[in-house]
Amino acid sequence: MGLDSEDNHKRTAGSAAPQTDVDPQTPVLRINQLDALELDSALDQLLWNQFSQCFQNCRPGLLTPLEPELRALLHLLLWRFTLYSSSATVGQSLLSLRYHNVLSSSSRYRPLSSRQKLGLALLTAGPRWLQERSHSLLLCLGLSSGGPVSERFGGLVQQGFRNCLTLVSSIAQLTSVINFLVFLRKGHHPVLAERIVGARSVFCKANVVRDITYQYMNRELLWHGFAEFLIFLLPLINTRKLKATVSSIVFGGESSAGEGATVSQEVWKECGLCGEWPTMPHTMGCKHVFCYYCIKSHSIADAYLTCPKCGAEAGQLEPVKMEVEMMSR
Repeated sequence: MGLDSEDNHKRTAGSAAPQTDVDPQTPVLRINQLDALELDSALDQLLWNQFSQCFQNCRPGLLTPLEPELRALLHLLLWRFTLYSSSATVGQSLLSLRYHNVLSSSSRYRPLSSRQKLGLALLTAGPRWLQERSHSLLLCLGLSSGGPVSERFGGLVQQGFRNCLTLVSSIAQLTSVINFLVFLRKGHHPVLAERIVGARSVFCKANVVRDITYQYMNRELLWHGFAEFLIFLLPLINTRKLKATVSSIVFGGESSAGEGATVSQEVWKECGLCGEWPTMPHTMGCKHVFCYYCIKSHSIADAYLTCPKCGAEAGQLEPVKMEVEMMSR
């Protein structure tokens, strides 16, 4: 016991030694705290995806019955090697943040105690596990429809227990919303679990240098705005007509001298839309031929349809009149 206490004292002193220059009173930006939570959530999901891929060649649905327990176990495993060891999650470490014990009377930095770390892990993974397992727990307790309790005591106990669970869940969600509004106002404790255990995010260095510069952020905002502008603009552009215009400019007119007869013969052999032999050939005002179903469906879908070959505006559909000459042997 003496050696264990001495080792724990050395470990605590070692973890707190590099933080002697930390000022807990330095305010942390709200966006940094929210970004740390998002990074932690993304890491949990990434860890679960990697774990589930190990069983992708097994029977489908193998992990589904135990998914809530496995997710909680992976979360506790990640907590053991991050928050329990250094008083900081992975997201906080990337943003130069660390948890500070606000229950300590000292004005200097104090890491979280083991009890606070354990409480933070249970309050984070526990409610999520209960939410995913609530229906199964009701089945185990016999409080679902047709269970032994409902048959013995009627539906009164069942309805009362369900109302109680609904009330507790509603109160928890309302409290989380109120806590988040208080966080937006004061800038501390973005999640309710941190407020309960007395943990607050502080900078782990006195002078923190941004790893992501404002130049990078400005470039990302510029490209994001440009992408939104293209998403708005592209549906307004008639790409079919633009393609036909560019093709006519680059490759020249199809009715050039010396090629008129050849082109006119080739036009009658394929549909201008599907490229196959025209079925019930029709024209729409230009010299190109289309299948009736192709040109009719496109004209219904696009009121301002243009010929994809020459760019001419669609007119009245007319069937192609073909002359068949019988050759006698």
